[in-house]
Amino acid sequence: MPAQKLVQLGDTGLMISRLVFGALPMGPLQANLPPEEGGELIRHALECGVNLIDTAELYGTYQHLNRGLRGFTGKVHIASKTHAATADDARKHVERALREIDVDFLDIVHIHGARLADPFIERAAVLAELVRMKEEGLIRHIGLSSHYICALEKAAVQPEIEVLHPLINSTGMGILDGSREQMAAAIARCAAAGKGIYAMKALAGGNLISAARKHFRYVLDLEGVHGLAVGMLSKEEIVANYALFCEDREDELLWSRLEQKRREIKIMEDFCKGCGACVPACTNQGIYLEGGKARIKREDCILCGYCAAACPDFIIRVV
Repeated sequence: MPAQKLVQLGDTGLMISRLVFGALPMGPLQANLPPEEGGELIRHALECGVNLIDTAELYGTYQHLNRGLRGFTGKVHIASKTHAATADDARKHVERALREIDVDFLDIVHIHGARLADPFIERAAVLAELVRMKEEGLIRHIGLSSHYICALEKAAVQPEIEVLHPLINSTGMGILDGSREQMAAAIARCAAAGKGIYAMKALAGGNLISAARKHFRYVLDLEGVHGLAVGMLSKEEIVANYALFCEDREDELLWSRLEQKRREIKIMEDFCKGCGACVPACTNQGIYLEGGKARIKREDCILCGYCAAACPDFIIRVV
């Protein structure tokens, strides 16, 4: 394994690679890779030098991590998220992650609060339970994942929150309550307060992939951003992103191929019952009902796949 190029994640004491492996796309909400295949990609990333894996209860990727980590002797940090609304469910989510990944503790557990404007009120019981699990040694650091500027501003002065996982990209797509400049300012304030920051959605879920390098650099160059989580589904992506993020070099031929890739969301309309469960699940108002069927607002969709998680018939997929 090559020598790792690491940065400090705020005041946590964790040293991380600037490229964070985002596990969402390999799970059932998107590509639905078998655990063996997903585990092979994770292992390749670890061997390249990536040392932080970002997952969540919602992603369905714990077995992928389990496969990727088997027999690996290097230092690896794991971040997960709980979307629980109750303390009991939050504990169950953490315990399931520990059991299925087969680890003794999680380095970071975020309140999965994409659409929570004030998670410290709306998830107060969950935060208190995460604090208890930290005291028990099941969690090392508590974080917040959010698409809201106002939530980051509140987190800056919340002592229990040590890590933040905010949405930011050069277009501001997906930010729920303001501009990219306002989100960037909130990120900088949080970092100045000692919070660790690793960002997400630099490519707006794939919408900005045609100029990926430019959009990645925008986020990586922001004040206070220590790392960036990227969903990767090929070894080529891992190699290209690690070189760009951690070694400041790029293979033009490889990137010319990667920047031609496209992703989209598919709804199997023939099977859609029009139940509407997907509509409130969308973090960006990118899905609606029309004529008794779910429809996508392409200009607002950030390809996160949360609508797919909410669909009781599993007929929505990011591909």
